[in-house]
Amino acid sequence: MRKDSLGYRHSDHSVGLATVHLVWIPKRRKPVLTGNIKLRLSEILDSVASDKEWIIKAKEIASNHVHLLVEYDEKTPICDVIKAFKGRSSRILRDEFPELKKLPSLWTRSYFYDTSGKISTSKVMAYINDPHHERH
Repeated sequence: MRKDSLGYRHSDHSVGLATVHLVWIPKRRKPVLTGNIKLRLSEILDSVASDKEWIIKAKEIASNHVHLLVEYDEKTPICDVIKAFKGRSSRILRDEFPELKKLPSLWTRSYFYDTSGKISTSKVMAYINDPHHERH
């Protein structure tokens, strides 16, 4: 996979840019994404993206929700993108932080997604990076 000067990804049979804004929350919207858990979650999300050759364009982890803006490949359905991030992070975080096992699961089954084009991507990035989110 290569990128051109405009940022489009080229594969054998396609040219394009697939970007999605994802939001998900911990079970019962518990404010557990703080301190070392927040730091480790950030590392895990970066690891998933790297392994899949996706690009995290913006990331914001609040105590009770996660925002990601992800550029991903055209062959992966959005449900598999979210599954990769939530699945790996849940397994690793619950192993490394036993207090998270008090929840029946780390994440709810639900999530929000919004696909965005080049124009609206900058607006999504500005929203995610806006200081209106709580910082821990």
